[in-house]
Amino acid sequence: MPELSQETERGRSFLPFGVAEVTGPSMVPTLYHGDQLVVQWGARGGPGDVVVLRHPFQQDLLVVKRIAERREGGWWVLGDNTYAGGDSTDYGAVPEELVLGRVRFRYRPLKPGQRSPFALVRWAVSAARPVFSDRSASRRLRAR
Repeated sequence: MPELSQETERGRSFLPFGVAEVTGPSMVPTLYHGDQLVVQWGARGGPGDVVVLRHPFQQDLLVVKRIAERREGGWWVLGDNTYAGGDSTDYGAVPEELVLGRVRFRYRPLKPGQRSPFALVRWAVSAARPVFSDRSASRRLRAR
């Protein structure tokens, strides 16, 4: 499951926006290991939104998932990578108070091997993108 780096929790302050780093594959293809996220702390999410939340059983662990729907007991959250697991199919609905913020933007750092001009241009075009709730992955989640 994509966890967030320990720096995320320490760096979280009273500012409405913060940065988090993704570790793990469960949000592929939307988010990849190493992606940096701009999170709006305290923002409410809805179906299709990518959110940062506390793991229901390990509350010191922050995870990033997509909200699928409202269910009794809270939000049903799923990863975009159905094969990675670590979402509501494992731990059930997540209480709303465990949802900490909504992901607004992602930034993909430059990989060490990207040195050719073509690779640099490709990176520059795709490195920074907003994270929308109407992505194809969210439509797949609603279709389940």
